[in-house]
Amino acid sequence: MFIAWAGLVLLFAGLLFAGNGEAQTCFPADKAKGVNPDTHLVLTFASQPAIGKSGLIRVYDAAGHTLVDTLDLSIPAGPDPARRVTPAATIPLDPAIPTSPTTTTPAVRTTPADLDHYQLTTIGGLPDFHFYPVIVHGNLATIYLHNNVLLYHHRYIVRIDPGVLTTAEGGFAGFTTDRAWTFSTKAAPPPANARRVVVAADGSGDFNTVEGAVDWAPDHPAQRVTIFIRNGTYEEIVFFEKKENLTFRGEDREKVQVGYGDNSAFNPPMPGPNRRCAFSVYDSTGIELTNFSVSNYYFGQAEGLLIYGSKNIVSHMNIKGSGDALNLRGPVYLTDTKIIGDGDTILGVGPAFFDHCEIQSVGPFMWIRNTEANHGNVFVNCTFIARERGFSATQAAAPAGSSAPARAAVAAVLARLPNNHGLNYPYAEAVLINCRLKGVAAVGWGPIEDDTSHLHLWEFNSTDMDGRPVDVSQRHAASKQLTMAADAETVKEYSDPAFVLGGWRPVVE
Repeated sequence: MFIAWAGLVLLFAGLLFAGNGEAQTCFPADKAKGVNPDTHLVLTFASQPAIGKSGLIRVYDAAGHTLVDTLDLSIPAGPDPARRVTPAATIPLDPAIPTSPTTTTPAVRTTPADLDHYQLTTIGGLPDFHFYPVIVHGNLATIYLHNNVLLYHHRYIVRIDPGVLTTAEGGFAGFTTDRAWTFSTKAAPPPANARRVVVAADGSGDFNTVEGAVDWAPDHPAQRVTIFIRNGTYEEIVFFEKKENLTFRGEDREKVQVGYGDNSAFNPPMPGPNRRCAFSVYDSTGIELTNFSVSNYYFGQAEGLLIYGSKNIVSHMNIKGSGDALNLRGPVYLTDTKIIGDGDTILGVGPAFFDHCEIQSVGPFMWIRNTEANHGNVFVNCTFIARERGFSATQAAAPAGSSAPARAAVAAVLARLPNNHGLNYPYAEAVLINCRLKGVAAVGWGPIEDDTSHLHLWEFNSTDMDGRPVDVSQRHAASKQLTMAADAETVKEYSDPAFVLGGWRPVVE
């Protein structure tokens, strides 16, 4: 998925020669003008480079030779993403996640991030994300400056110490003078009232990164703003909060790939929003994501997409993650979307309406946490496919060196409701209407450790992939099979998005 980068870089890069005689291309090109301030720095080598254990990457504002950013390669990116998180000091749980009405014990998360020994950056105004300062794929080394350090209408100097990168042919001598690599940024951003901006990884648009575009976007635009994403790979964490009336539209669902390797070990829990997601829409209203792919490349608690807010839409999307691959909070409408995960693939507090979606999961498809205040997850004309045990949905796309640890077999049930350290969800609701099932366990649901008297674990007309009724004779006693003879009105109500979503009738652009 990273092959497309090579052509983009070569088209717009300038040829430089390192002190050891090995040729590289640089992006932005040396002495380039009109560069977007959110650009990454990309070096293309004759062979695959390796990232050094020390050395500095520094960027200076040419006016006054002011240092504006430093990346120190001796600082690890973050905790080992393959490790298990060890409990430590307690942290208040995000208030967006409701606690059980039957318990008075405050919900807590454990293990704060170690902020003293790892790389840190701010994304979307939220500080203390761990990140990789340099990522290598093939012959390309991409340098990730801290966000928002470059400004419009400035000229910058890049200096890279020897040893930051090495190749099989020998050490990379770096750029050690003020004349080796410079570039100038655009004079100004798009107009504040622009209704459409373009993201292009090759620098041909208004922004190089999705995060750069959303950082520019007004929080409360008078009219809807569209962020159009051209085909390409955007390896970045996207996070924003308190935005409204934004549409993110990809040029091609398969050819626009937005993703990152992140999980709860690499970015452990901290107060406020979690930082383990590849793409987070947080406390936002009227956001529409359409026609592109979002992936989290790591294993564990590793959301591909988190949406928290109101009246948000996901349409014609591919979403890949591991545990909690899709995390939903607040009214969300999803249509024609494929969701792939490694168990508890859909986690949320509802309400959410899924129309003609496909969900693939290793283990349980969902864990519903809605209270009696709203509906849970409703699926109409959707497809549920159990993946083979041991397959990591994210492993194929993972950066070199990452891996999915071995895991025990977990039944591919539609939903489970375990006791969550004393937190229970007795009003959990998951309703399937006219859905196709493949590989779903005969019991269908469970384990269920909550009070079952208020649960809505309902199915109507579940079939196999060929349209034949599935055998539901062994379904969990807490679940229910709806019939047209007895439940026609219920089936009609739950087939209506407005009924599920609290009166909101979504309109997909």
